[in-house]
Amino acid sequence: MEYLVTMTTRVPDGTSQQDVDDIRAREAVRSGELAAQGSLLRLWRPPLRPGEWRTLGLFAAADAGQLEEVLASMPLRVWRTDEVTPLSPHPNDPGLPPRPGVPEFLTAFATTIPAGTPGPVVDDARAREAARAKELAGQGHLLRLWTLPAGDSQGDTLGLWRARDSAEMGAIVASLPLDPWMSTRTTPLTPHPSDPAAAG
Repeated sequence: MEYLVTMTTRVPDGTSQQDVDDIRAREAVRSGELAAQGSLLRLWRPPLRPGEWRTLGLFAAADAGQLEEVLASMPLRVWRTDEVTPLSPHPNDPGLPPRPGVPEFLTAFATTIPAGTPGPVVDDARAREAARAKELAGQGHLLRLWTLPAGDSQGDTLGLWRARDSAEMGAIVASLPLDPWMSTRTTPLTPHPSDPAAAG
């Protein structure tokens, strides 16, 4: 099973720079070990405010207990809080591998079908959405899609995309057949130095 983990680090006041550098170096080594084991799949940095230390990680684990063991083994955990979102397979997930070099974006979609919409209209829109997802994957824009847990504050679907910039990403979202029924939150991602994809 895959999990998206939002990792927020708060360094205690008075911590020496040497201690910070040491634990960050050990974190990088441990990240490499976890990637080699197949537990750590990706790492990104979302937009940050001054003084913020936050990382998004995509992890694989058999269950929540195993994931906790993985997270607890990371040196920065002593200063970090983790927010875990379990991810389920999405029927339109192309399952493409990472392709470093082009900016990536996470999208969270919340789909609300208007009351009274006839079933055949909904079925047609979903079929066109699946076809469009396949087309965008073929163009290298859509890498992954996951279903979020019911009632998740982010929405019902999470996507990982590649686009030249935010404008192109916006145009891609607007081209989705379900877009009129979706609210979308897009997060631009920047590379993380310990991202397994960057390591090869």
